[in-house]
Amino acid sequence: MSQELPTTDKASPSATLGRVAFELERQLALTLAPGLYLVATPIGHLADMTLRAIATLARADVVYCEDTRHSRTLLAHYAIRAPLRPYHEHNAEEQRPRVLDDLAARKRVALISDAGTPLVSDPGFKLVRDAAAGGHAVFAIPGPSAALAALSVAGLPTDAFYFAGFLPTKEGARRTRIAELAAIPATLVIFEAPTRIAASLADLAAGLGNRDAALARELTKLHEDVRRAPLATLAGSCAAEPPKGEMAIVVAPPGESEVSDASIEASLATALASLSIRDAARVVADSLKVPRGRVYDLALALKRRDQD
Repeated sequence: MSQELPTTDKASPSATLGRVAFELERQLALTLAPGLYLVATPIGHLADMTLRAIATLARADVVYCEDTRHSRTLLAHYAIRAPLRPYHEHNAEEQRPRVLDDLAARKRVALISDAGTPLVSDPGFKLVRDAAAGGHAVFAIPGPSAALAALSVAGLPTDAFYFAGFLPTKEGARRTRIAELAAIPATLVIFEAPTRIAASLADLAAGLGNRDAALARELTKLHEDVRRAPLATLAGSCAAEPPKGEMAIVVAPPGESEVSDASIEASLATALASLSIRDAARVVADSLKVPRGRVYDLALALKRRDQD
């Protein structure tokens, strides 16, 4: 039987604090089963830790992380004293058997990255694969994600998106990779370093066309900034004044910037004469190479206007 929350005044900050404390205490009192826990951590703002993430790390027998110095600061902020061990791309082959030994000993093992959700542009998928193959439970403790945070604030279609990680550092390889991304019918989410941001944006504009885009910088941190403009415009502004900090590029799908709502509605008007809204949206989206969700929303709006 679930435990009832204490009755408090919802309008009072102290009441909110009481409920948060109650829920955290409840989470800490629950039994943490043996297994591998993939725990998301803040991408900048320490308060973005979830209550479940705090409780999981507090009860873990060991926490594997990319950088023990970085993660020690996070754990100390929440008075968590679990042992820290390094697990990163340079020692993963050596450390993986040790983690599997911990799991075989029925320990509660947590894996965290320096920021965000583990395994997203971080090592770890081989560990998850081997842990599952060994019959060990693997649990996701969801939370912050830089890729999803950037996508959510970009103001670009979200019905389909493709996370491309970091582009290659060398110009030739980067342009080849961009050419491979050009035909993907989805919004692109790309990570990039400040030293390469202007060159990468210029190459994206050349390889993808001057699509609408957003540059999300230092998300959740003090100097958070989101610039929304065509790729060429963003490339020019970054060349003139190179930005600093962690950043992500979000790029509109192919055709999204070139096809206007009016053009889509004109095609829909014909399609809707003989097709359902869903089928008409599919046909028009495929023919104009624009996201199906965008076309479907316009089709609904057309139908509403016709009914008024």
